[in-house]
Amino acid sequence: MKLAVSATGTDLDSEIDPRFGRCAYFILVNSDDMTFEAIENKSMSLGGGAGIQSAQFIASTGAQVLITGNVGPNASRTLNAAGIDVIVGVSGPVREAIEQYTKGELSPTNQPNVPDHFGMGRGMGRGMGMGRGMGRGMGMQGGFVPPQAPPSPSPDQELGALKKDAKALREQLNSILARIKDLEEK
Repeated sequence: MKLAVSATGTDLDSEIDPRFGRCAYFILVNSDDMTFEAIENKSMSLGGGAGIQSAQFIASTGAQVLITGNVGPNASRTLNAAGIDVIVGVSGPVREAIEQYTKGELSPTNQPNVPDHFGMGRGMGRGMGMGRGMGRGMGMQGGFVPPQAPPSPSPDQELGALKKDAKALREQLNSILARIKDLEEK
């Protein structure tokens, strides 16, 4: 079975990245033989829509399961629409999470576990600034803000969001079909 895992690095000993849409890498693992491929997340630095773009990418890989720390509402809807089982709240090394999944110790959900734009919050950066690192450790003075369950959307809000997701998927499908047609005509 093909599994996708949000990761901070490029191998099975890398930690699971708690951010789905803005994770550093996706590791695609064949759970039967533990072969894997690490792919840099091209959506990581998007100003908005990183969750949806990342979800569409995962769907395009043929992964049947996503293992991550957190997933927001838009990404959750997109992954659910693609029929991908989503497992959230997972931390630790990628290899251990895969082993837990194959033993049946991890269960999928169809609900987000963080609100929109959670991965853009403070304290979630990659530390790639140009500073010299000579500070006194005061950067997290505001403290960690634990994830909170998002408020349930109203039926009208959910319908609007689903229509928006459907439009984005339709546009992507049309683009793919146009490219297929171009290649077939060559």
